[in-house]
Amino acid sequence: MQQYAITCCSTADMPNEYFQEKSIQYVCFHFSIDGKQYQDDLGKSMPYKEFYEKISTGSQATTSQVNVQEFIEFFEPLLIAGKDILHVSLSSGLSGAYNSANIAKNDLLNKYPNRKIEIVDSLGASSGYGLLIEMLTDMRDNGASYEEVHKWAENNKLLIHHWFFSTDLTSYIKGGRISKTAGLFGTILGICPLLNMDDKGHLIPREKIRSKKKVIYEIVEKMKVNAQNGLNYSGKCFISHSACLNDARAVADLIEATFKNLNGKVMINSVGTVIGSHTGPGTVALFFIGGKR
Repeated sequence: MQQYAITCCSTADMPNEYFQEKSIQYVCFHFSIDGKQYQDDLGKSMPYKEFYEKISTGSQATTSQVNVQEFIEFFEPLLIAGKDILHVSLSSGLSGAYNSANIAKNDLLNKYPNRKIEIVDSLGASSGYGLLIEMLTDMRDNGASYEEVHKWAENNKLLIHHWFFSTDLTSYIKGGRISKTAGLFGTILGICPLLNMDDKGHLIPREKIRSKKKVIYEIVEKMKVNAQNGLNYSGKCFISHSACLNDARAVADLIEATFKNLNGKVMINSVGTVIGSHTGPGTVALFFIGGKR
């Protein structure tokens, strides 16, 4: 048994059963909707279906990150149990949780000087962040040391590509990411923005594509261009979606038909309540391994 723990935030958007099976502890972000605050606990406090129905009928959700005290309370039991900690954080380009985790780390190392804590900025989000966790736990389970896993994470985290599209612009308009006028015309014309994540962990708009059918085709084209070994890609592929399973399944089916050497089927997860508070329903996100972003 390895004497270290790999931990993450709930915003890795993997199922609770996955984290249990992989022996990964996660710390919860928070969201508020209809005047009440909830934990982003992978659909336990509020099922995803209910959450996205509320958003679709006009409710506005806001989010808050894990604070320093919450990180201390999350990390300390592991240190008391004699575990070193490798914590992988949501991208610093999207959240301040990475900084909070580092403050907690420094406080705790003063109290537990013989233990190790490293905080990795994933520069990723949702199940792309989850794909990084998957790769690190595979290394751990195959006997890699704490130092080996940490070094690999820092050197290779930018290999994970993140591509997103949305077929519903409502939350983008509410969040001020696009103007009401642009959103209205985009909706009328059936525009589906295609975005990806850059090497600083920021979401960057790349193309405006007209029609869902075309954007599904185009996101798979991006994988053809960017995946390791192109059409011979043999890594894993994850997808997350916000209340649009049929769209996610259409992308997965096209990927499985195109990439014959995939490592297993495409894994489809839900976009969680924190990231979903910003995207709203109608977003599909694709994650795979490629050249460095």
